Amino acid sequence: MIRTWRLDGPRQTLALGSRNDRLPRVIYWGPRLPDDEDMDVIYDAHKIDVTGGSLDANPELTICPESSRTFPGQPGLVLADGDGSALYSRFFYESEVKGENHISLTYSDEGLGLVYTAHFLIDPETHILESKAVLEANRPVRLHWLSAPVLPAPHYCDEMWDFTGRWCGEFQIAKTPWTAGGRYRNNRTGRTGHEAFPGLILPCRGATNTAGEAYAFHYGWSGGHRMVAEELPDGRRQVQFGHANGTETAPGTRFETATLYATYSDAGLNGCAVSFQRHLRDRIVKWPDPDRPRPVHYNCWEAVYFDHKLPVLKEIATKAASLGAERFVLDDGWFGLRDDDTRALADWQVDPRKYPDGLGPLIEHVQSEGMAFGIWLEPEMINPDSETYRAHPDWALGLDDQILGRQQMCLDMSNPSVREYLYEQFADLLGKNDIDYIKWDHNRVLPMPDAAQPRGTYLLLDRLRRDFPKVEIESCASGGGRIDFGILQRTQRVWLSDSNDALERLRIQHNAALFLPMAITGSHVGPRECHTSGRVLDIRFRAWVAAQRHMGFEMDPRELSIEEVRVLQQVTTWWKTNRLWMTRADILRLDSADPAVIAEQQMAEDGTRFVVFAGKADSSTQIAPRPLRLTGLDPAARYRVDILNREDLVALSRGTIALKDGPIEASGRYLMTMGIALPWSFPCGMWVVEGERL
Repeated sequence: MIRTWRLDGPRQTLALGSRNDRLPRVIYWGPRLPDDEDMDVIYDAHKIDVTGGSLDANPELTICPESSRTFPGQPGLVLADGDGSALYSRFFYESEVKGENHISLTYSDEGLGLVYTAHFLIDPETHILESKAVLEANRPVRLHWLSAPVLPAPHYCDEMWDFTGRWCGEFQIAKTPWTAGGRYRNNRTGRTGHEAFPGLILPCRGATNTAGEAYAFHYGWSGGHRMVAEELPDGRRQVQFGHANGTETAPGTRFETATLYATYSDAGLNGCAVSFQRHLRDRIVKWPDPDRPRPVHYNCWEAVYFDHKLPVLKEIATKAASLGAERFVLDDGWFGLRDDDTRALADWQVDPRKYPDGLGPLIEHVQSEGMAFGIWLEPEMINPDSETYRAHPDWALGLDDQILGRQQMCLDMSNPSVREYLYEQFADLLGKNDIDYIKWDHNRVLPMPDAAQPRGTYLLLDRLRRDFPKVEIESCASGGGRIDFGILQRTQRVWLSDSNDALERLRIQHNAALFLPMAITGSHVGPRECHTSGRVLDIRFRAWVAAQRHMGFEMDPRELSIEEVRVLQQVTTWWKTNRLWMTRADILRLDSADPAVIAEQQMAEDGTRFVVFAGKADSSTQIAPRPLRLTGLDPAARYRVDILNREDLVALSRGTIALKDGPIEASGRYLMTMGIALPWSFPCGMWVVEGERL
């Protein structure tokens, strides 16, 4: 007996099939199939041959490959009974629930007392496939590994792209050729991690940013993930995502993976990127006030660090407002006896030495300058040198002699007493002060990975969001150490990197756009001399890189020259004028013919306008700039294209090219085929090109 199921979106079809009521396998995932396609035929056509030296039939690569079925690769479930003895499941069909865009399939192993359910949903507008797996047992069992429903990888894919990085260097792409065996990532830091963003992109042969087929995946979990991208001996390929190994530390009767988000695109990597951007912005993030324009930030960290003096902060706030800031964020150093990073974490009372009258006078001044007020918190951490630790040393996670990180330990967020204490502190803070924004930081990895830790954090965040629904929250973890769709179900912004080096940011933002939209991606204009790289960059470059995303400032504005103030005000005014449509725009990575140029095109939701940011990250090897092809335009339509920052021309640009003198008008076909010729520029410069459909 054959059972088949299919889910269809406008762009893709996912089809599953099963024989003899065993677990199903994915028999098709790709461009949408005709409605009258015979699924039984597809099931049979999907099978591959066998030959000498192999079994008489190929073990099925199901949505949860079972060790008991002679499967030669990574199984989808590794389980032990309460006494530690291994359990090898043999699941059979039990029931199903089907809807227009979703399906849930339930299978059971009566002998072992196990029930496995796989959930699938295709969003018809964002083109995202969501899936998750749930395992239930009739007694406590120990889970070593549970994959979200396993999806196949295409054969016409020569390499896989996943993501690595470091502090101040997030979202680096690691490209690995497909070979027999697997690519195995197991992030056991206890958080999403700079080193292992939970994403995977599979570009099919010949795919670019703007053309060709690609598949992409993201695992929406904040506690560390495991990824297996494996090619079996017979040539089939599977992709598995789940929680990091060993993070379910206690026996249980119910386990659930996070949601695996996946998509297929026939429009290059940008097709996948736009799906993730829209799904995150429109389905995942819960906005406190959806109609509020994204406010320009000012963060005081790199201006004062721990040295909080009320007159200085007021002066800085006034200057930030004059630059165009609309939200002032008070960073670390306002609480306890917090004069450096060695003490006072978890003592969440306002420091009376620095703020003898509380935060009220500063908040009132900030608001008198037309800005909202935000504040820095690091709720999940504690310093051994703190009143809270001295009272509750048992609240710290891990051993007493563990290695500290930034002189701090993690609080045990699975402990209800810890969560209650934190909730009371923050509810009091938010109740007594007019605070509309929290920068929620997480500055060290866990001493050991434990899935109970992120679940406890989620509970605290959910409670605070429920009781203070108008407060916006940013996810920060030494920059980009906790960016995933799980934390973004509870937050509205991410701090992409602690690096305010615009050159580093140009690359980080470019790669992060494969998953993240402008609306949630914070980007700040840093100091003239970058505090994390020592690099000195022109204010124009710093400002335009920040204007690519949710714009802000993070420097001492008292250092700015008159010319720097003028430039920053000008760029900020432009950003404010355009932020409404840019918040809804698709970020399209451009295929630059010059490797020195990192370029993107932000395309309005209705296709009537766009802006191109063409950043020059290095010196070019050729003499003249290569033309830059645009994308996503109507080939038959005409567009007016103009350089916005023509005043940034340098004397070494001596030619008479069209865009120097004014706008040009050309067809979408021309702009996407021949591209635009930009003026010569120095490295660490940015051309900003605006386009309008006529």
